[in-house]
Amino acid sequence: MSIPNIWNHRKVADTSAKACEICYKPSTSVLVTPENKDFFYVCPSHLKDRGFCSPIIDHEAVAAKKKKEMDEEVERLKKEYEEKQRKKQEKDSKKNEDSEKSKDKEDKDSKDTKDTEKKDESKPNGKDKVEDKTSPKPEEEPRVFALQRTFYQQRLDRKRQAEMAKRNRERLSNPNYFPSVPKDLP
Repeated sequence: MSIPNIWNHRKVADTSAKACEICYKPSTSVLVTPENKDFFYVCPSHLKDRGFCSPIIDHEAVAAKKKKEMDEEVERLKKEYEEKQRKKQEKDSKKNEDSEKSKDKEDKDSKDTKDTEKKDESKPNGKDKVEDKTSPKPEEEPRVFALQRTFYQQRLDRKRQAEMAKRNRERLSNPNYFPSVPKDLP
């Protein structure tokens, strides 16, 4: 009965916190085997320690996530470009209307529109920067770990000892385990 060396990181409620297996401080982080055969509480700081465990990285999931982010970025840039083109066409149409009215007004309006264009261009860029700063995506911590050899062997030994203790309790509770009193005379 060997347990695979794959441990999933789970969080429990603060009220369910128990002592860390390493440092005995209260912890809400639990490492669980995929089949829920074994579990133990551990501090999140120990999960970052390379001497205790190492993360198992799913390269396919990471590649898919990067591709999704790139697609979102491309869509965002396309929308920005289309919006700039639309604004440029509106300005061109305004200039055509102004040229029909008078040339003097056109010179004044073109200066005003250039000033407003500079202001308009600076405002959307400022808003984009603010949006980027307000919504930074926190990096996801790894959720699957492999224990180092010594810690994994300790877990196996504890599991074996628990099974042996259980078998011994069952044997002791069974009355046929002990020898019976002799019934014949010597």
